[in-house]
Amino acid sequence: MANVEEIRCGSMLFRQEELREMSGVNVGGGYVEVMCGCTSHRYGDAIAKLRVFPNGNLEITCECTPGCDEDKLTPAAFEKHSGRETARKWKNNVWVIIGGQKVPLSKTVLLKYYNEALKKCNRSTKSQGAKVFHRDEFIGCVECGKERRFRLRSRDECLLHHNAMADPNWKCSDFPYDKITCEAEEERGSRKVYRGCTRSPTCKGCTSCVCFGCELCRFSDCICQTCVDFTNNVKA
Repeated sequence: MANVEEIRCGSMLFRQEELREMSGVNVGGGYVEVMCGCTSHRYGDAIAKLRVFPNGNLEITCECTPGCDEDKLTPAAFEKHSGRETARKWKNNVWVIIGGQKVPLSKTVLLKYYNEALKKCNRSTKSQGAKVFHRDEFIGCVECGKERRFRLRSRDECLLHHNAMADPNWKCSDFPYDKITCEAEEERGSRKVYRGCTRSPTCKGCTSCVCFGCELCRFSDCICQTCVDFTNNVKA
């Protein structure tokens, strides 16, 4: 257990009493790390390490098996990787150990900076005079060519789509919302035209539903050129 001086010097994220009895606490130069996990009724507990950063980012390094090399996962991606049956509820499904008991992240202080970042993003969006809206996007599987729908309503959903776009070998089995294979049916063309635009249900792309960069869909810790350019422009 890190003492209060180490916590202040390491990241100044949390007070000692906030991390008391929390298992696996480790303080780095700019983050706090704790042991976490996610339980699947079929596969049991998947154990990992969660890093909390002051900018609100959350990174998970999976240790479900000795040979697992999955790291820098978002909580949502870790939830899927663990085989959790009721996905898309990572705040309740991913847990930490406090006093020997599994406690959902939503009931801990560890989401403090994540929630603050979301509020900041919402305030920034409102200050622009209009709500930034992202329509649904599709990504094709490299093996079967079928396109799968990604919703982009939250920062987590935008990150899942962003990471999938960056993966040149993305395939159906990587789909973050449901466990599917290339055998799963593709959406009908008549259904694909509905992308969620608030102006027109069958919009093919307009200023109301196409975003060219905002704090919801761009990530300061990402090294892709799109995110780097956006971050530099914001700082300028």
